[in-house]
Amino acid sequence: MRPNTHVTKRTLLSSSGTAPAQAGPPGRTGPAQWDAMRLNQAVELQGRLVALVPYTARHVLRYHQWMKSEELQKLTASEPLTLEQEYQMQRNWQDDADKCTFIVLDKLKWVGGLCTEEDCMVGDVNLFLTDPEDPTTAEIEIMIAEPSYRGKGFGKETTMVMMYYGVTKLGIKKFQAKINLENTISIAMFQSFHFEEVSVSDVFQEVTLGLTVDSYRKKWLLEQTSHIEEKQYS
Repeated sequence: MRPNTHVTKRTLLSSSGTAPAQAGPPGRTGPAQWDAMRLNQAVELQGRLVALVPYTARHVLRYHQWMKSEELQKLTASEPLTLEQEYQMQRNWQDDADKCTFIVLDKLKWVGGLCTEEDCMVGDVNLFLTDPEDPTTAEIEIMIAEPSYRGKGFGKETTMVMMYYGVTKLGIKKFQAKINLENTISIAMFQSFHFEEVSVSDVFQEVTLGLTVDSYRKKWLLEQTSHIEEKQYS
């Protein structure tokens, strides 16, 4: 979710980092697609482990604290921002027509009232349109920022929930994920979702994985996500 001069690419479960790449110019996808990408501003998605909620101003301070970490800056190819810049970035991501962002919460703690929403934050997940001529193709990014939540299924369920939302609500038919070559955990996770290698960049030390959601893959995805609840976020 962090820009460098372009949109930052991230897929972080235990570790990753990808090179910034420029997204397609907003406005090329048409009014219907703009509306679709903004649908999540009032949507809450609940799985078994995670709840996905819109990224709002209330989440910025915690997010800003995360991104002070030199490890996360390196892994997400990000530069540190001031708190004021972070708030501006949150507004940009909320308003941009080619991006869809959720904050990842520990659902059990949040629903059980064991912590405030901000204290239940564990990461974020994003979709953004990369081809101005094809609004059905999106890149997926995930960051589990809290180390104690990595390797426990939070990243996997978050990814599945976001893919479900992309397919059923945003009309996404093709996903891509760019992952640091050293991040074997993330690569293995996406491959378990039937993503296949598209290309490898020696320059950026990253692999691009892709998934085309044909009828077979869509059926599989809907079966895997049949437990998801969609609610009104407030």
